Amino acid sequence: MHVDHFFQQLWFDYMHVTPQAQVIENAFEMAGETLIKDHVAFRTFNLAPINIVMLEQHLLNLGYRHFAPYTLPDKHLKAWSYLPPDEHLPRIVFTELMTEHLSYKAQQIIHRLIDEVPLEVIKRPQVFWSGRLWSMPTWQEYELLLSESEYAAWLSVMGIRANHFAISVNHLSHTPDIAQALNRMEALGFCLNQDGGVIKGSRLDLLEQGAILPDQTMRLFSDGSEHPVPTCHFEFVKRYPDHPGHLYDGFVPSGVDSTLNQQHH
Repeated sequence: MHVDHFFQQLWFDYMHVTPQAQVIENAFEMAGETLIKDHVAFRTFNLAPINIVMLEQHLLNLGYRHFAPYTLPDKHLKAWSYLPPDEHLPRIVFTELMTEHLSYKAQQIIHRLIDEVPLEVIKRPQVFWSGRLWSMPTWQEYELLLSESEYAAWLSVMGIRANHFAISVNHLSHTPDIAQALNRMEALGFCLNQDGGVIKGSRLDLLEQGAILPDQTMRLFSDGSEHPVPTCHFEFVKRYPDHPGHLYDGFVPSGVDSTLNQQHH
């Protein structure tokens, strides 16, 4: 699969479950901007066959390369960031939940879901927009996961897909400041993620980022009940040079940590 096709499919799936993305894209295009994606983020469990080690091979086959590992102990997460083969492509952040840090009951739920994953699906890059590869949990199971890990609860209902796309503020012609970009989001009626501050990171960190809260969608759980759950969200990133002529490629762990907390409206 060609890398451009990979991202076209990712974006199509993301737009399908994230209506806010189309509204935002239209608003910026009407203002004369072209949106350049800074990075895309994926979530998974640290269990075969869908752990990072198993799935990242698809990214490496597309020409991506490892850049830096991250550990987010408060959320029981490990992560890798990857650099693209071409600068016009977004960076990738891939996180996995260390399920062994959750309760026995939560682990039982997750293992049951993972046992249903069809092995033939994970052998193709399409796995990155395949969504839920297991049966829907019950609402009670979802609530139990949510009480321990928002990340686990989200994965249980949304599956493997882009958790968020981030737009590069550096490439915006008329909105070169991240605060301005986020103010525009509020003017469009979107709520900002304020966990850890509206803007995470700083010039000293060489990175500033902010996010809007995710869309909500109704989901039918396996017990027959229907409830709203968060889908995916949208971010903005401003990078600063780490040496002349080159923008910082990394991520600030505290910023990654806070934007992983998607919150509920």
